[in-house]
Parts: sequence; structure tokens; C-alpha cells
Amino acid sequence: MQAAAFQRAITMDQSDFLDELLRLLDASRVRYCAIGGQAVNAFVEPLVSLDLDLVVAAEDIVRVEKLLSPRYSLERFPHSLNLLKPGSALRVQIQTDPRYFDFVERAMPREVLGRTLPVAAVEDVLRGKIWALQDAGRRPSKRQKDLADVARLVEAYPKLREGVPAGILDRLFESQV
Repeated sequence: MQAAAFQRAITMDQSDFLDELLRLLDASRVRYCAIGGQAVNAFVEPLVSLDLDLVVAAEDIVRVEKLLSPRYSLERFPHSLNLLKPGSALRVQIQTDPRYFDFVERAMPREVLGRTLPVAAVEDVLRGKIWALQDAGRRPSKRQKDLADVARLVEAYPKLREGVPAGILDRLFESQV
């Protein structure tokens, strides 16, 4: 099964949500990139997820919200816009935390969910995962996944290890002592 068909099957996407959203962003000339777990998947062996995390260029945030709100179920949170569409279990989160905005500038095309789209640079993906891991308000299960994603990136790209705080490295490698 091809990756795009697998993604549609896993997310039960009968509505063509992902392809429709990507076409809309591209047609509207919105500068964006994938971050989060799907971005990790673009650099290492992929894991299944119902989530797609994106960030858009700072100057496009207001326009994107106006563009997407009539088409999708949109919920605003302090640092994200969350999108859903009936007929799909895919959950799209658009990050609005300003720390992520410059990721768009360094993004490069990579394969994600069977499609080629802009993905944050591997160093930026790691940085975002570290921020998520350090967020004490984040659910413990999400933080465990973030830790696993950091481990996956560091194993595949050993040079990234120098950008990981010591406390996180200790957690990653505690069972090897």
C-alpha cells in the first residue's frame, strides 16, 4: 500500500481533508512547513499518527485563520489553531507560538504522508520536540512520545546530540548505564 493510501486508511479520511488543505494553502501562497511527529517521520522510519502539526509564516497567521475557518472546524488555543473536518480522523494543528515562525524559512521539501511538502529542517524539528518535551503542562503520554521522537532523531543524526540538553540525554540513555 502506498503511503498516501495508508494515511487515508488510518485517518479514515473519506473527505480528502489533507489533500484539500494542502491545495488550499499552496493555492493561497501560504508559506508553511510540517513540524512535530510527521516532520520526525520525514527524517526517520515513520510511526503512525493521526496528527499533522504545521507552522505558517508569521505574516500569514491572520490570513490563514480567515481562510480556514469557513471550511473546517477550527478551534483556537493559546498557541495553536486546531482543524478538523467531518469524514476524517486527521487532526491538524497549526502552531502559533512565535518560537516556531522562523522554521518556515529553513524548510525543505520532503515526503510526509505520501506527499511532498515543506518540512522544517531536522535541527528545527529537534528543537520543537525539545520545547514540547519541556512543557510541563503537556500530557505525560505526549511528553513520552516527544522523548521517543528526540531519541529517534539523535539515533539517526548523531551530530544532533550536542543540541539536546543534558537532562534529556540522561533520560534517553539511562537504561544504557
